[in-house]
Amino acid sequence: MSTLKVAVLFDRVLVEEDDHAATPDKAPVTRTLDKKEVEEEVADVLTRQGHQPVLVELDGTPKSLQALARLDCDLIFNLTESFGEDDTADFKIAGYLELLGKRYTGSGTHGLMLAQDKAIAKKIFAFHGIRTPVFASSFRGRLDFSHDLQFPVIVKPAREDGSIGIEFSAVVSSIKELMERIDWLHQHFDSPVLIEEYVEGREIYVGVLGNDKPEALPIVELDLSKLPEGTPKIAAAEVKWGKGTRAYRDTKSVIPTDLPEETVVLAQRTAIAAYQALELRDYGRVDMRLQADGAVQVIEVNPNPWLSSRAELAMAARKAGRTYPQLVMEIIELALARP
Repeated sequence: MSTLKVAVLFDRVLVEEDDHAATPDKAPVTRTLDKKEVEEEVADVLTRQGHQPVLVELDGTPKSLQALARLDCDLIFNLTESFGEDDTADFKIAGYLELLGKRYTGSGTHGLMLAQDKAIAKKIFAFHGIRTPVFASSFRGRLDFSHDLQFPVIVKPAREDGSIGIEFSAVVSSIKELMERIDWLHQHFDSPVLIEEYVEGREIYVGVLGNDKPEALPIVELDLSKLPEGTPKIAAAEVKWGKGTRAYRDTKSVIPTDLPEETVVLAQRTAIAAYQALELRDYGRVDMRLQADGAVQVIEVNPNPWLSSRAELAMAARKAGRTYPQLVMEIIELALARP
């Protein structure tokens, strides 16, 4: 591969860390920033591979968009998740890059839009015969879509990611709790609410790489077994972002070694099917629940998942024999191979 000038595009919105579980009268737990960000790791890889990376920050201002339009590079490594304070704007950024005629890594506008709207994604899964929890959706008193639901249910924003809006209190067992949770979400998120049956089981992730013939990576499990008794076994915001809490400290991602081969094959085939159904590109991660009887249900699909060297995708790639630099370069090669 000849020397490439690669713009590593990232967004930055500073948020306050909340070390405690959110309750109906508190603001949601929010993302926190790491000391070393993903864009630095990707840029380091590119430098070591002999390429020319340049870090480009999209800060939510028109000025940053104008600078992006003037950018001269061979490829944009798209690590953005938001624009300004809008963390549902990832598909708009991709659309802007497409209008500019810029070549970029990761999922395109279609994949980002379909994956972001969890209700739409679940309807697509149902069409393709991909198992997913029974659900309903509602927005400010209007029921947009509904099946007969059985409690307990988990109540969350339909258009957020990274477990934002999914605290431990998201799992409810009565109509009263359900109404309170919906009201709380509408106070904090301008988004429809997704209500889905809570599926008891193990939290597993399957990374997928590729386009025409995508490859499923080894399974990674988020081990929730050490959560306090009575706490819902979910990948809640407290688990992902509540630094300093027991929930954050006592949960970790591992490569499970006790899964039967048929379960692994089923999960990987299901992941590829979900990835293709939502038109993802280059790389993604499919989050599933593994039930006691060996069945798997897709919870959601994550295009352009967190690409840190310590994230689940990199962990799975290492298990499959890829180093972190090889993973980054494979994503670049996949993007460059597209017309």
